[in-house]
Amino acid sequence: MGFWDTITGRSKPKQAKLDSLFLVPSAAITLQTTLGLVATGDGSVCYRGAAGSGFATTQADLVALVSEGSDAPRVTTTADEFGFTWLELDHDPVDPANPDLTSLCTGLHAVNSTLEEQGFGPGLLCSLVPFTGADGRTIGLVYLYKQGTFYPFAPQAAKARDNLLELQVRDALAGELPMEQDLGRWLAVWGAPGL
Repeated sequence: MGFWDTITGRSKPKQAKLDSLFLVPSAAITLQTTLGLVATGDGSVCYRGAAGSGFATTQADLVALVSEGSDAPRVTTTADEFGFTWLELDHDPVDPANPDLTSLCTGLHAVNSTLEEQGFGPGLLCSLVPFTGADGRTIGLVYLYKQGTFYPFAPQAAKARDNLLELQVRDALAGELPMEQDLGRWLAVWGAPGL
């Protein structure tokens, strides 16, 4: 931050650490061995879309890029009740017990970095990788774009959260992922794809 920015009270936004997404496959092994949670192989990126043809073209190009190839995921976009867009990557796992998280994280990274490079980074909110347990529990590993940190979100029926499971996941992954320490930033992402 420069002298003029300090005087005027302006600050530069924190740069995202998108490469942290590539730590998810090893964290998934930890979740499977310690808590019995298995990744679904799907993921999504949440962002606030911008008005105008520039953004529409960027989003269309992005969907085409991520959908390319014979083993590419199905890509869909949906809008939630808060006006955010969820771009979903849906992989058909060859082995449901061992989904290809490396390809998934590469796709999530590509979506985030493309939007960032095209000037739409301020609209990025988070990326989400869902996990399920044999007992029916679901949890989303949420990557906060602006913070460069992860937190767990475990929804239950009637818009309740399984706080104990969230804390167990945080503790299990503390040495593997940059976990968000401020619990006030552990936002509920109700209705997120895959949860």
